Amino acid sequence: LLKRLRRLVFLLLLVAISGSFLLVLSLRWLNPPVSAVMLQRLANEGEPQHQQWVDLEHTGPHMALAVVAAEDQRFPEHRGFDTHEIIAAIETRLDGGRLRGASTISQQVARNLFLWQGRSFLRKGLEVWFTGLVEILWPKRRILEMYLNFAEMGERTFGLGAASQRFFGLSPDRLSRQQAALIAAVLPNPVVYRVDAPSAHVHKRRD
Repeated sequence: LLKRLRRLVFLLLLVAISGSFLLVLSLRWLNPPVSAVMLQRLANEGEPQHQQWVDLEHTGPHMALAVVAAEDQRFPEHRGFDTHEIIAAIETRLDGGRLRGASTISQQVARNLFLWQGRSFLRKGLEVWFTGLVEILWPKRRILEMYLNFAEMGERTFGLGAASQRFFGLSPDRLSRQQAALIAAVLPNPVVYRVDAPSAHVHKRRD
């Protein structure tokens, strides 16, 4: 019985690893219609979550640069995990400061697309696994494209396509530099910070 149990556990683990690998690989070319976080929100709130796919080349010249500047300035260089930011966050915490986030764009893509919101060792371990797969199997442009399409940018608003239409009535390729920077400025917490009612802090981040 123990031998059969071990074999079953091994097979389940093999299926999970193979399945996750094939899923991430397929999304290198296929555009997903929804993310795991959007499905979780839909189940919890019972309200539609708005998202509209936009190819990276149709996002305009400012938006990609704005989100990298706001969220992950070492995105072109690291392999999914920014060790500089992780060390800085730990040092700040050890000095008595608040533990701040050090998630990269790649980690946020892995979390938004494949996982659920919440804090647990299991979710964090899966985030590391999926971040590694994303970095290995996708080029940086694809990771950034996924981020721009599934990052939360407002209440029940995911991705640049939905955000640019909701807040400015424009297609993403027509956003000005200031408008792109304003959207990027709320990304740390789009529930607290708002594009349609920006605080002084949001204006400062935008500038």
